[in-house]
Amino acid sequence: MQKTILIVVLLLCYGARGQEIIILDEEDHQPLANVIVYNVDKSKTALSDFDGVCNLSQFDDNERITFRHIGYQLARATKENVVKKGMLYMVHNAEQLDEVIMSISKWEQQRKDIPQKIAVINAPSIAFAAPQTSADLLNNSGKVFVQKSQLGGGSPMIRGFATNRLLISIDGVRMNNAIFRSGNVQNIISLDPFTVRSTEVIFGPGSVIYGSDAIGGVMNFYTKKPQFSQRDSLYISGNANYRFAAANNENTLHVDFNLGKKKWAFLSSLSYNHFGDLRMGSNGPKSYLRDMYVVTKNGEDLIEQSKNAKIQHPTGYEQINLMQKIAYKPNNNWNVDLGLFYSETSDFARFDRLIRPSKDGEGLRSAEWYYGPQKWFMGNLQFYQNGIRKFYDGLKITAAYQNFKESRSDRGFQDITMYTTQENVDALSVNVDFENKRMGNFRLYYGSEFVYNNIGSQGSKLNLVENRILPSASRYPDGSTWQTLAGYISGELKAKPNFTLSSGLRYSHVWIDADFDNNFYAFPFQNADLSTGALTGSLGFSWFPKTDLQLTLNGSTGFRAPNIDDIGKIFDSEPGAVVVPNADLEPEYAYNIEMGIQKNFKNRTTFKGAAFYTYLVDALVRRDYQFNGEIEIDYNGEMSRVQAVQNAAMAYVYGFEFGADVFLTEKLSLVSNLTVTKGEEEEDDGSHSPGRHVAPIFGDIHMVWKNYKLKTDLFVNYNGRISHGDMAFSEKKKTYIYAQDANGNPYSPSWYTLNLRSQYQIAPSLKVMLHLENITDQRYRSYSSGIVAPGINLILGAGFAF
Repeated sequence: MQKTILIVVLLLCYGARGQEIIILDEEDHQPLANVIVYNVDKSKTALSDFDGVCNLSQFDDNERITFRHIGYQLARATKENVVKKGMLYMVHNAEQLDEVIMSISKWEQQRKDIPQKIAVINAPSIAFAAPQTSADLLNNSGKVFVQKSQLGGGSPMIRGFATNRLLISIDGVRMNNAIFRSGNVQNIISLDPFTVRSTEVIFGPGSVIYGSDAIGGVMNFYTKKPQFSQRDSLYISGNANYRFAAANNENTLHVDFNLGKKKWAFLSSLSYNHFGDLRMGSNGPKSYLRDMYVVTKNGEDLIEQSKNAKIQHPTGYEQINLMQKIAYKPNNNWNVDLGLFYSETSDFARFDRLIRPSKDGEGLRSAEWYYGPQKWFMGNLQFYQNGIRKFYDGLKITAAYQNFKESRSDRGFQDITMYTTQENVDALSVNVDFENKRMGNFRLYYGSEFVYNNIGSQGSKLNLVENRILPSASRYPDGSTWQTLAGYISGELKAKPNFTLSSGLRYSHVWIDADFDNNFYAFPFQNADLSTGALTGSLGFSWFPKTDLQLTLNGSTGFRAPNIDDIGKIFDSEPGAVVVPNADLEPEYAYNIEMGIQKNFKNRTTFKGAAFYTYLVDALVRRDYQFNGEIEIDYNGEMSRVQAVQNAAMAYVYGFEFGADVFLTEKLSLVSNLTVTKGEEEEDDGSHSPGRHVAPIFGDIHMVWKNYKLKTDLFVNYNGRISHGDMAFSEKKKTYIYAQDANGNPYSPSWYTLNLRSQYQIAPSLKVMLHLENITDQRYRSYSSGIVAPGINLILGAGFAF
């Protein structure tokens, strides 16, 4: 009798287990928790657990059931069919208005309540595009323009602003430091794209939350989190990836490993990249070819003709990225997260400086010009508390330390002296952020921030004949400091179910202390002691006059306080010009207004549009200057025109951004983006010149087909032309990076590329990819870039999850 009962129990258990299915995201095959399952009259319901597992035993075999999850299309099937497969894949909605956004307030907000334009790039999209660097990650979105001076770089442009007028944030910590320059920066490549789980790009000023530098936009990178175990047993998972790209012989290896208990979780990540010299395309301007370069033989510089002029030598480099995350959850009200990041590159050439012609136009100006190893370390400790308290419901305390190391070395052709500057920046920051959501339909966010930067800078010159190193002028005042203290408050009021009002204020104060070394230059001042502040604000609304129509309007201000790069830098900005310090600077200030519209047609087609206008006053720009009454001084052995950063201009930028997401069938969709930007800045004589960082018209059109195993994307990228008359004055001088029009003047030609990406899921744990980029082998150079883009490029990759 007991044996019979045992058999019956086992059969019942087996039968119940046979009623279970797993529900997965159709793009990344990750389990979906909290999927609601119900029958026609909703008399029976079920819910998927953390692992995406859902028990359907209460439903009849022929009963038609519905699967619902926020942000996904409804899925319907009979129980019998879905149980046979054992799994169900759910597809994202055309536009996820219920998507949660972190960037605007540093707390979770629904996207539909936010008046600013935000682009979200999620982990599946990043994995499918397989970017080489985080700069390429942004470029692949089709919404951010990226300039490249060399292969080891990438400088985003957003709404006519770039470099130190854009802010980069990683897990809530600002990466911008006191030596971020107005010229192109490559710090963004320090972040490993394999570790990014989501990127949120704010278009327009974000100074209320992020302070100085957030004039044109904010790029927030959120890295992957350690996963806790939902059971008593140890949870183990991980990923291994390999990627090869033919255009620069890239070889990339990545591995990450997760260990999770109920209260502790650990995530370790390692990536290694090897990039060779980049090959350009075959069809385009001949002036882009790398037909000669400098070699040094027996201590003598010689011009050598290139055997293959499409190979851009030298551009290759190596990089390693490490990440360690530790998470501790003592109870439901507290979380403690520690993130450790380290990135290091090899030396890499600044390619645009190596192709500058000599004064006679017959040779090359530089024999060597390279950045030393770019090193970045960040330790980020965050405490998070939730639960009802007297003045808040959520508290975040973020303390971070970063260290940046970089150097520059350059030597003129047949010059026996190599000039080197080395920089070391220590950056400390503390953020305290509060959330209060207990006041009915009003949510309040407030907090404070303190940032401190200490800059170390050394200069030297190496005599190659005597092999002797002597001190030289440093790039920045050694031992200088930059610090800011700020407080902010912002609120979100849901005045009606279809109308949300948002506003905020922030006051930031900035201090600079820099002592100048007169051993090499007779500065007309001994130090720069700056103390300045700025008040910024925002006001906007999101309105749904109909459930499928959204209108937004937002006004905001932004500012950028002078940093050490503005006040204390000495460097050669261009052939025959040198930038010198200027201690008399004030913050630049931006006023911005933007309007947006979004229309959803039956949850299958979404059209989006935004128009913006930004006015910048007291703009910090490089202009001709006098140093001790002289308009020219000797710099590294050459008489050079004196320039300095000054509050000498105003500028304005305006434009339009369009997007469309169309689900043609359940498997076929169309995605398109278009950005049009125009802008001008004031020159010394009162005339106006096109803005230097105003990108050409750019956009893309994607045709995407996918099922639960295969995803393919056939797409076109395109950039418009910038004629000679529409180029910034400073760009016209860079004749060596531009094509020539019929009149022999430099200009930036239009271009397009045809591309194909594909990814196949061989098994739930194994996927492979094959991409073919620039199929027609176009030879093109993105606007203001020193390096020519890749020609036809075969990319192969594989990923294994365990």
